[in-house]
This record gives sequence, structure tokens and C-alpha cells, in this order.
Amino acid sequence: MLFAFTNVCKAQLSKKEISILKADLIRAVENSKLTDSLYDKLARLPDKGALIKAYSGTLEALKAKHSWSPYNKIKYVKASLKTLKEAIDMDRENMEIRFMRFSIEHYTPGFLGFSKDLDGDRKELIKHYKNRNFGVADTEIVKNIAAFLINSERCTAEEIKVLKKFS
Repeated sequence: MLFAFTNVCKAQLSKKEISILKADLIRAVENSKLTDSLYDKLARLPDKGALIKAYSGTLEALKAKHSWSPYNKIKYVKASLKTLKEAIDMDRENMEIRFMRFSIEHYTPGFLGFSKDLDGDRKELIKHYKNRNFGVADTEIVKNIAAFLINSERCTAEEIKVLKKFS
């Protein structure tokens, strides 16, 4: 799973800590203990900004991935999507947060009914590319999100043309 993250958020994490967290999140995709540890660390932060809330939601999705119980998988995915909605409501223009929700819904089986924001998030992300409005996202993140969207096979031919300029 790719996750795109950069932003300075109002939670008590420095830029260096955010950078470490981003690297740890990628490793947490295959490491349940690291997922739990990161989730607990973020849960203890008293003042969560939108990005930290989105990281927490992403970790909830990873808890679902690592769970063996179908009940817990569904419980964690529901919690994840609720947390990500709250993060998006806090910062509607943050393409990285939208991408986190898109990637989670992309990997969630459609028959579960949890992928209702895929089209909206895809359209919002494409809008950022068309307008070259990336906020504080660096070139690498912009490139990685574009590549993920292209490879997701969820974009139209016109959208892929826009994205290929950045991948």
C-alpha cells in the first residue's frame, strides 16, 4: 500500500517525527506490532490535526488488515473510514488525506459496501492535478499518488492523460 504524507500539522510532532512516522507507516503494512505501537502513540496525542487524524484512520485500516477475525476486520474498517471522514472534514483540500481514504477504499472488497467515496475522492484528486494545486505535497508524493491512481484502473482515459504528466 502506498501512503502519501507530508504536512505540518498542529499535533505535537516535529517535521522529523512526521518523516519517521511516514516511513514507519509503510513498514506497518506488513507488521501488526508496529501498527499497534504507532496507533497507540497517535492515540495519546492530545491535539490531533487533520493529518494526524488521517494517520490514525490509516492505522485503523491496517489493524483490519492484520486481524484474523472477520468481525474485527469490519469493525476496524468502519472506524477507519469514520476517522478519515473526520480528517477530511477538518481539511477538505488536503490531497494526501483524500488519497489515504481512496487507497483504503480501493483495497476494501466492494461487496462490503465501504467504497462509497472512491469516485468522489478520485475526482477531487484529479482536480488537484488539473489545477496543479498540491498544497505542501512534495514532488515525490505528487508522482506516487499519480502512479497509484493510474495503476488502480479506476480512472478514465482522460484522467490518465492528466496523471501521466506527473507520474
